[in-house]
Amino acid sequence: MADQKWDLIIRPKDKLLSVDFAELWRYRDLWSLFVKRNIIIQYKQTVLGPVWYIVQPVLTVLMYMLVFGGIAGIATDGVPQPLFYLAGTCMWQYFSDCLTRTSDTFTGNAGIFGKVYFPRLIMPLSAMTSNLLRFGIQLGLFFVVYAGYALLAPDCGAHLNWYALLFPVLVVMLAGLALGFGTIVSSLTTKYRDLHVLFTFIVSLWMYATPIVYPLSLTEGRYLFGVPLRTVMSLNPVTPVMETFKYGFLGAGEFIGWGALCYSLGFMAVILVLGIMVFNKVQKNFMDTV
Repeated sequence: MADQKWDLIIRPKDKLLSVDFAELWRYRDLWSLFVKRNIIIQYKQTVLGPVWYIVQPVLTVLMYMLVFGGIAGIATDGVPQPLFYLAGTCMWQYFSDCLTRTSDTFTGNAGIFGKVYFPRLIMPLSAMTSNLLRFGIQLGLFFVVYAGYALLAPDCGAHLNWYALLFPVLVVMLAGLALGFGTIVSSLTTKYRDLHVLFTFIVSLWMYATPIVYPLSLTEGRYLFGVPLRTVMSLNPVTPVMETFKYGFLGAGEFIGWGALCYSLGFMAVILVLGIMVFNKVQKNFMDTV
């Protein structure tokens, strides 16, 4: 009996924080298949196809320029409005897309989960990976517009600095926050379906609580229930990420500080651990409630 070798050994998973990275690697082909599926079905049977990756941010920026820059007259820290709005739109779009897609992991894939076994965590990870294509295209658009201003209007007020090197860390932080919040919401919606509708509304409001269409400097000297508005805004873990990206690539405003970045990083770590724990607990018996 001791010499017997088994192809598959099934063990109980009692640890809520356990993530089998070796198993995820073994299913990497399925991971890539889901990534391709997400990319293809998003704009399948559309006229423009992937061109929508560019059309959407362009139309969004034009609307921001009309409403917030033109009608409301909100300043952009001396940076051209197209660059300022496009920088915030690219980063926020990646975060919100990852957030909304991962929040639908269980209810949106119940049919697949009920038929075949594979690591359930592949679903939210594949959604986040496929969103990188859209993010890369929109970021490329940002750099094209940036290069245009650098050549045609070098004194426009936008300039790179060394903080731009933090860009990979900022993307990881956004992905981690989206994965943590998304898995928690996805786990809760297995019992409370209306939470998904509420969460979609919260994400829309979350954007306005993040300095996307306005600079953080606009909150200086303002208070909310007696508390400085800048302090309240800084409690949003996405705020330091957005402000650091804008400061690094545009030189807009001032560097928000290493303490604020460490706060966002710590917040991401906590919410990611919590999300994995809740996800692992729910995936054991969610088919009974979905």
